[in-house]
Amino acid sequence: MDTIYADLSISMSEFKKNPAQVLRSAGEKPVAVLNHNKPAFYMVTPKVFEVFVESLIDRDLTEIVRHRLLQKNQAVEVDIDSV
Repeated sequence: MDTIYADLSISMSEFKKNPAQVLRSAGEKPVAVLNHNKPAFYMVTPKVFEVFVESLIDRDLTEIVRHRLLQKNQAVEVDIDSV
């Protein structure tokens, strides 16, 4: 059994009948589109997708910061006015 990461779901055949209506009905909630009762894809609005992308970017930046903090003993002090 596959985990469905959405509160709303619809069959592929129903989705194909009127995708725009599914999007309107869902509002800002993600919709799992099922093929043979398994998630084929998730439909999200651009706003929700932007939130996902921003979260991934933040996670990547957090990893960079953690890595750099481990290397802070190699840091060189610089006077900002001389740069």
